[in-house]
Amino acid sequence: MHWVNLNEQAVYANRWFRVNLADVVLPDGRHLDHFVIRLRPVAAATVVNEANEVLLLWRHRFITDSWGWELAAGVVEDGEEVAVAAAREMEEETGWRPGELSPLMTVEPANGLTDARHHLFWAREATYTGPPADGFESSRREWIPLKLVPDMIARGEVPAANMA
Repeated sequence: MHWVNLNEQAVYANRWFRVNLADVVLPDGRHLDHFVIRLRPVAAATVVNEANEVLLLWRHRFITDSWGWELAAGVVEDGEEVAVAAAREMEEETGWRPGELSPLMTVEPANGLTDARHHLFWAREATYTGPPADGFESSRREWIPLKLVPDMIARGEVPAANMA
Protein backbone atom coordinates (compact mmCIF):
# COMPACT_ATOMS: atom_id res chain seq x y z
CA MET A 1 0.00 0.00 0.00
CA HIS A 2 1.73 3.12 -1.26
CA TRP A 3 0.98 6.53 0.24
CA VAL A 4 1.85 9.58 -1.88
CA ASN A 5 3.03 12.86 -0.37
CA LEU A 6 1.72 15.57 -2.71
CA ASN A 7 3.33 18.47 -0.87
CA GLU A 8 4.33 19.81 2.51
CA GLN A 9 3.92 23.20 4.12
CA ALA A 10 6.19 24.33 6.96
CA VAL A 11 4.34 24.87 10.23
CA TYR A 12 7.40 25.55 12.41
CA ALA A 13 11.16 25.46 11.91
CA ASN A 14 14.34 26.05 13.91
CA ARG A 15 17.97 24.93 13.58
CA TRP A 16 17.16 21.49 15.05
CA PHE A 17 13.98 20.44 13.24
CA ARG A 18 11.02 21.39 11.05
CA VAL A 19 7.37 20.50 11.53
CA ASN A 20 5.54 20.24 8.22
CA LEU A 21 1.94 19.50 7.31
CA ALA A 22 1.79 17.05 4.41
CA ASP A 23 -1.07 16.48 1.97
CA VAL A 24 -1.00 12.71 1.59
CA VAL A 25 -3.02 10.60 -0.84
CA LEU A 26 -3.96 7.21 0.60
CA PRO A 27 -4.13 4.09 -1.61
CA ASP A 28 -7.94 4.39 -1.80
CA GLY A 29 -7.67 7.99 -3.12
CA ARG A 30 -8.64 9.81 0.08
CA HIS A 31 -6.49 12.73 1.26
CA LEU A 32 -4.99 12.87 4.73
CA ASP A 33 -3.35 15.81 6.50
CA HIS A 34 -0.30 14.33 8.22
CA PHE A 35 2.23 16.13 10.39
CA VAL A 36 5.85 15.30 9.55
CA ILE A 37 8.89 16.15 11.67
CA ARG A 38 12.03 16.67 9.59
CA LEU A 39 15.22 16.20 11.62
CA ARG A 40 18.92 16.44 10.96
CA PRO A 41 20.81 13.13 11.07
CA VAL A 42 21.96 11.86 14.47
CA ALA A 43 25.31 10.14 15.07
CA ALA A 44 26.00 7.90 18.06
CA ALA A 45 29.11 6.03 19.19
CA THR A 46 30.45 3.78 21.88
CA VAL A 47 33.46 1.60 22.59
CA VAL A 48 33.71 -2.06 23.51
CA ASN A 49 37.07 -2.34 25.28
CA GLU A 50 39.45 -5.29 25.76
CA ALA A 51 37.54 -6.31 28.92
CA ASN A 52 34.38 -6.59 26.79
CA GLU A 53 32.80 -3.57 28.49
CA VAL A 54 30.72 -0.95 26.70
CA LEU A 55 30.89 2.77 27.49
CA LEU A 56 27.41 4.13 28.37
CA LEU A 57 25.95 7.32 29.84
CA TRP A 58 23.40 7.40 32.67
CA ARG A 59 21.10 10.33 32.09
CA HIS A 60 17.74 11.87 32.79
CA ARG A 61 15.41 12.80 29.95
CA PHE A 62 13.09 15.58 31.07
CA ILE A 63 10.62 15.01 28.22
CA THR A 64 9.69 11.55 29.50
CA ASP A 65 10.90 12.23 33.07
CA SER A 66 12.89 9.01 32.93
CA TRP A 67 16.42 7.80 33.68
CA GLY A 68 18.34 5.33 31.56
CA TRP A 69 21.57 4.22 29.93
CA GLU A 70 22.37 5.63 26.50
CA LEU A 71 25.07 5.92 23.88
CA ALA A 72 26.75 9.28 23.37
CA ALA A 73 24.90 10.88 20.48
CA GLY A 74 24.10 14.16 18.81
CA VAL A 75 23.16 15.99 15.65
CA VAL A 76 25.41 15.88 12.60
CA GLU A 77 26.43 19.45 11.79
CA ASP A 78 26.08 20.79 8.24
CA GLY A 79 28.94 19.51 6.09
CA GLU A 80 30.19 17.15 8.81
CA GLU A 81 30.88 13.49 8.08
CA VAL A 82 28.61 11.21 10.10
CA ALA A 83 31.49 9.21 11.65
CA VAL A 84 33.30 12.43 12.55
CA ALA A 85 30.15 13.65 14.30
CA ALA A 86 29.85 10.36 16.21
CA ALA A 87 33.47 10.62 17.41
CA ARG A 88 33.02 14.29 18.35
CA GLU A 89 29.84 13.58 20.33
CA MET A 90 31.42 10.65 22.15
CA GLU A 91 34.41 12.70 23.24
CA GLU A 92 32.31 15.74 24.21
CA GLU A 93 29.86 13.66 26.26
CA THR A 94 32.18 11.05 27.81
CA GLY A 95 35.73 12.41 27.77
CA TRP A 96 36.82 9.37 25.73
CA ARG A 97 38.05 9.78 22.13
CA PRO A 98 37.22 6.64 20.13
CA GLY A 99 39.70 4.86 17.95
CA GLU A 100 38.69 3.84 14.46
CA LEU A 101 34.91 3.76 14.29
CA SER A 102 33.03 0.98 12.54
CA PRO A 103 29.42 1.38 11.42
CA LEU A 104 27.05 -0.73 13.50
CA MET A 105 23.68 0.20 11.99
CA THR A 106 21.47 3.00 10.77
CA VAL A 107 17.92 3.11 12.11
CA GLU A 108 14.82 5.23 11.67
CA PRO A 109 13.28 4.96 15.16
CA ALA A 110 9.96 6.70 14.40
CA ASN A 111 9.56 6.66 10.63
CA GLY A 112 5.79 7.06 10.82
CA LEU A 113 6.28 10.58 12.14
CA THR A 114 9.86 11.70 11.44
CA ASP A 115 12.63 11.21 8.90
CA ALA A 116 15.32 11.02 11.61
CA ARG A 117 18.14 8.67 10.71
CA HIS A 118 20.32 7.56 13.59
CA HIS A 119 23.76 6.31 12.59
CA LEU A 120 25.39 4.10 15.23
CA PHE A 121 29.13 3.38 15.40
CA TRP A 122 31.44 1.48 17.69
CA ALA A 123 35.17 1.22 18.26
CA ARG A 124 37.47 -1.34 19.90
CA GLU A 125 39.51 1.24 21.76
CA ALA A 126 39.35 4.76 23.12
CA THR A 127 41.70 7.24 24.73
CA TYR A 128 40.69 9.18 27.83
CA THR A 129 41.16 12.89 27.15
CA GLY A 130 39.77 14.30 30.40
CA PRO A 131 36.43 15.25 31.88
CA PRO A 132 33.68 15.54 29.28
CA ALA A 133 33.20 18.98 27.76
CA ASP A 134 29.45 18.39 27.88
CA GLY A 135 29.35 16.89 31.38
CA PHE A 136 25.85 18.28 31.87
CA GLU A 137 24.61 15.66 29.38
CA SER A 138 24.75 12.80 31.88
CA SER A 139 25.05 12.07 35.59
CA ARG A 140 27.77 9.50 35.04
CA ARG A 141 29.65 7.55 32.41
CA GLU A 142 30.48 3.92 33.05
CA TRP A 143 32.04 0.88 31.47
CA ILE A 144 29.33 -1.80 31.67
CA PRO A 145 30.06 -5.49 30.97
CA LEU A 146 28.56 -6.13 27.55
CA LYS A 147 27.05 -9.41 28.72
CA LEU A 148 24.80 -7.46 31.13
CA VAL A 149 23.29 -5.20 28.46
CA PRO A 150 20.55 -7.58 27.18
CA ASP A 151 19.15 -7.94 30.71
CA MET A 152 19.40 -4.16 31.23
CA ILE A 153 17.35 -3.67 28.06
CA ALA A 154 14.80 -6.27 29.22
CA ARG A 155 14.44 -4.40 32.55
CA GLY A 156 13.84 -1.10 30.75
CA GLU A 157 17.15 0.43 31.87
CA VAL A 158 18.05 1.31 28.26
CA PRO A 159 14.90 3.18 27.19
CA ALA A 160 16.15 3.98 23.70
CA ALA A 161 17.15 0.37 23.01
CA ASN A 162 14.73 0.30 20.10
CA MET A 163 17.24 2.68 18.52
CA ALA A 164 20.38 0.76 19.38
